[in-house]
Amino acid sequence: MNALMEQASRARAAWLELQTADSQLKNRALDCIAQALTADREDILEANRRDLDKARQNGMSPAFIERLTLNEERIQKMADGVLQVAGLPDPVGEIMEEWDRPNGLHIQKVRVPLGVIGIIYESRPNVTVDAAALCLKSGNAAILRGGSDAFESNRALMDSLRRALSQAGLNPDCVSLVMDTSRETVNQLMRLNEYVDVLIPRGGKGLIHSVVQNATVPVIQTGDGVCHVYVDGECDQAMAQKVAVSAKVSRPSVCNSAETLLVDSAIAQVFLPKCLEELREKGVEIRGCDRVRAICPWVKPATDQDWDTEYNDLIYSVKVVDGVEAAIDHINRHGTRHSEAILTSNLEHARLFQAKVDAAAVYHNASTRFTDGGEFGFGAEIGISNQKLHARGPMGLRELTTYKYMIGGDGQIR
Repeated sequence: MNALMEQASRARAAWLELQTADSQLKNRALDCIAQALTADREDILEANRRDLDKARQNGMSPAFIERLTLNEERIQKMADGVLQVAGLPDPVGEIMEEWDRPNGLHIQKVRVPLGVIGIIYESRPNVTVDAAALCLKSGNAAILRGGSDAFESNRALMDSLRRALSQAGLNPDCVSLVMDTSRETVNQLMRLNEYVDVLIPRGGKGLIHSVVQNATVPVIQTGDGVCHVYVDGECDQAMAQKVAVSAKVSRPSVCNSAETLLVDSAIAQVFLPKCLEELREKGVEIRGCDRVRAICPWVKPATDQDWDTEYNDLIYSVKVVDGVEAAIDHINRHGTRHSEAILTSNLEHARLFQAKVDAAAVYHNASTRFTDGGEFGFGAEIGISNQKLHARGPMGLRELTTYKYMIGGDGQIR
């Protein structure tokens, strides 16, 4: 048995204990984790500095550096998120449905953990803490495989997590980090069906495609976000400009930021010059269709590839469309079923858009940036699923459970 199989075997054994742990014990562990993150913040920041130095030496992009960076505020936010998860209702053991059969059998549909979850992710160290907290509270063991670029940060965070678990009286193997970041090891993790119940990849399109194509363990696909904001002809233009700008610039490196701005031709002549000028002042590169460039000639021409690109950067593709149906058609052809928004005062248009757009989260008069576990009240998220089985959208505690049927009788036979 090699090192990864040994680690997975220990995780499986730890899960057999964790699945029946009561809420009080799990919450105590989460409280200890939050305290440990705060107490160990200097060690964590020093480890993160080593990762950042390496990333800069390797010429990584500003967007990549932003995702990798930890600071005191982000560590405190991670600790606060852990406490939020501790304060949420425990889904394990919830009776979802129950009924009696004519033969006297009493059937209960009961929420239970998924089991051992393998999480494969890239350069965001906060995923280490979010995933650990959510898996623990939902009764799941977690095997975390972060990217090599964040290895020092992840190792420091994992040291704090495991020490906190031991302090709380839980088996520290409930959460573990894969120490070998080679491709061979991640390929092996994707095929450990004997020990791992489900894989959740978090990262760019290449990572997710690789996991989906190569895993034999079932995969919950979390998605790249080619998110759109559609500005309808019947909207409050000041509000629409505020949302359209913020959806791009507030944090462009994350999957819920907008990548494409669609504008109704009915207001394009008035709306685009003001909105695009504000975006340009904020450092955004605009790539537009011919109709956009006819109004704002300084805009760079968009290519067909732009409509399918998740930039994770201060780049916005902009297109003029002829009404809400055209916007819906564009989104359903080029979107990634993540998050989409319509800005309109016309409730009929809003209802049509929300009904026909195929996405996990569809907004009316709000930014796509709210697709987030914390913003949805989940405390944190383990990913944002843009598939339709087993979960969709931000994945919190309930999305990390399945169910079993518990049947009681008094000697019935068939």
